[in-house]
Amino acid sequence: MQYNFDEIIDRRGTGSLKWHYSDDTIPLWVADMDFKAAQPILDSVQRVIDHGILGYTKPTRALYEAIINWHGSRYDLQLARDNILFSPGVVPSLALMMQIFTEVGDAVLVNDPIYTPFMTKVQQNKRTLVMSALKEVDGKYQLDLTDIEAKIVEHKVKLYLLCNPHNPGGRVWTADELKALLALCKKHNVAIVSDEIHQDLTLTGHTFTPFLKLAEAAGYEHKVVSLTSMTKTFNVAGIKGSMIFAKDETLIKKISQQQHLNDEYELNLFAYTVMQSAYEEGGEWLEQVLAYIENNIEITLDFLAGHLPDIKVMRPEASYLIWLDCSAYGDDDQALYDKLREAKVELNAGIKYGNEGHLKMRLNVACPKSLLIEGLNRIHSALHSTP
Repeated sequence: MQYNFDEIIDRRGTGSLKWHYSDDTIPLWVADMDFKAAQPILDSVQRVIDHGILGYTKPTRALYEAIINWHGSRYDLQLARDNILFSPGVVPSLALMMQIFTEVGDAVLVNDPIYTPFMTKVQQNKRTLVMSALKEVDGKYQLDLTDIEAKIVEHKVKLYLLCNPHNPGGRVWTADELKALLALCKKHNVAIVSDEIHQDLTLTGHTFTPFLKLAEAAGYEHKVVSLTSMTKTFNVAGIKGSMIFAKDETLIKKISQQQHLNDEYELNLFAYTVMQSAYEEGGEWLEQVLAYIENNIEITLDFLAGHLPDIKVMRPEASYLIWLDCSAYGDDDQALYDKLREAKVELNAGIKYGNEGHLKMRLNVACPKSLLIEGLNRIHSALHSTP
């Protein structure tokens, strides 16, 4: 079927985090699309409701097969049922990985900038946060392997939290980049947890490489875990659910045991239902939404080039999030954010993602084109008079 992503759906008054405002602010921030979910997903939920019994549920054989087929056919990641665990979300899984690979006080390395929970979960779990700044080269981020190794040695790092594709910079790390990082971590016996939640949103011209696939080839699967979910891919974040992938039998048993201790190994009925439907029947919707997102990215880049040329734009290689360097339009993070809010448009303040986010903003373009254009005009009105 043909989906209409131009449709504006009023989300105010629904408890939406993104649309919580009492005024006419346009939210171009949190990673949540303003598009109706795929019809097969909605139909699967309706069938559950029509059945009428919302009892205890466990993952079915069909669900495991849907997950295995999706990742095998798209990424040549060969999984078996025993490689898959379920989790309420990627962020809870990040916290879980602290218990698996580290002890209180151990050093955990993340990049800067990075999705905020990478930092907060390390600190909340009383581990030592170590950050390695990404290098910007030719308008995109690169891993600074020299700095990463120096930090690993200096701080005796036990765990590296990788974000691939990268949030907020939108990089899809190449196989060669990932192999170099893997070799470095293997050299120093550092565990790697790869957050791959944006994998299915990889854009035209780029190729996503599952880190676990490389780890298995290198004989390092006992120190590598991948985290992913259907929630970002299919815009179902309100239905909590994610997966943990590991290839080493001892490691997967250890994770499962810790999940049972924490009592966070089950999903609810709707999460299992949506996950299976998404992986079995969501491909058509995903193909169409990616085309729409790519067009919105071009609209945004063209608008900024024509109206706010001093904003330095990092073109995303995955996802619907665009990283903007707004340093030409101010020297204070809070003042920059407030100026946009006064114009009734909200973006994510870059400083929330680490020191490298100073005077940067993260823009979400996964919304109807008319809303995006109005939001861009408000950004222009807020910044165009700024010296």
